[in-house]
Amino acid sequence: MDRCALFTITILLLSASASGAAEPAESAPWPKVTITPLVQGLDKPTHITHAGDGGGRIFVTEQRGRIMILRDNSLLPTVFLDIRDRVGCCGERGLLSVAFPPAYASKKHFYVNYTDRSGDTVVARYRVAGHPDTADPASEEVLLTIGQPYANHNGGQLAFGPDGFLYIGMGDGGSGGDPQNNGQKAGTLLGKILRIDVESGTSPYRLPPGNPFVNKKGFRPEIWALGLRNPWRFAFDRQTGDLFIADVGQNQYEEINVQPAGSRGGENYGWRIMEGSHCFRAKTCKKQGLVPPVAEYDHSKGCSVTGGAVYRGTNHPRLRGIYFYGDYCSGRVWGLRRTGGVWESKELLETGYAISTFGEDEDGAVYAADHGKGGIGRLE
Repeated sequence: MDRCALFTITILLLSASASGAAEPAESAPWPKVTITPLVQGLDKPTHITHAGDGGGRIFVTEQRGRIMILRDNSLLPTVFLDIRDRVGCCGERGLLSVAFPPAYASKKHFYVNYTDRSGDTVVARYRVAGHPDTADPASEEVLLTIGQPYANHNGGQLAFGPDGFLYIGMGDGGSGGDPQNNGQKAGTLLGKILRIDVESGTSPYRLPPGNPFVNKKGFRPEIWALGLRNPWRFAFDRQTGDLFIADVGQNQYEEINVQPAGSRGGENYGWRIMEGSHCFRAKTCKKQGLVPPVAEYDHSKGCSVTGGAVYRGTNHPRLRGIYFYGDYCSGRVWGLRRTGGVWESKELLETGYAISTFGEDEDGAVYAADHGKGGIGRLE
């Protein structure tokens, strides 16, 4: 969540790879979008998700180390999980996300990504204590610890893909300009999207045999995609399986990347060779083999992109199929869609939020969090 100066939106009209959904041949009018405030009183919310268990609950991580529950648009007084005693906060550190596996209703365990008191990334499993609204902080099983050389660019997103594997977003380790070139370095987990199998029963996890670098010398086999600066938020389209990755830029450009469903992984999204679709700190660069973003904006419109979700709800049909994303500094929200094989994006809303995250409920509605004021709103 970089804090840079402010910046006009540049839409990259790039041909897209095949997706699972049909597309209109011509652009339809963009819908009017509003945000309905639901709750206040959260402490630095960082992630919004659901458990997929039919309970209608929304789970919100707080940066200092708690997970809270929303039910029926109200914040429950009970804390689902409190691990503030082991979480290092704040800045870009803290409890950064929670993910619930398929069939959570019977498994009753879940996963979190947090920064520990030493400043390193921890991916851990926890279990419900007995009551479905309470988890046991003593049940922690640490699956993965990743050293962080600097205090920023922790990434922090966890999400289960359509394949049932756990995807992990890792920033490049921090500082500025990726001084260790982690985004392009094969032997580190920093600056990558990782994919691991945490549900097979293998301890601490199993390496999916289909990972693109699992048998390639010099590469960490957990790597799914590389060339990322700080993929703070990514999301799978629940209908098509496409993966939308918002990558926070350096001083000039914020970007959205799309990995189509059916990809075998291994995409290189360019950092630090490129920032957005532009050569980084150079007039020319070798772009061969790099995957450009499908949309970008410069720092006249914000400073730090916050990735969102594709609306698949039923209450607002005009929003269906639009991927919503925003900016932490300006509070602007954009829509992204593909029409006739071409990606197009448009600014749709100014929220007044310091947008730290978007998220979905079980029905596919999309929510946004105000990091500064501790509120949650729903896009409508």
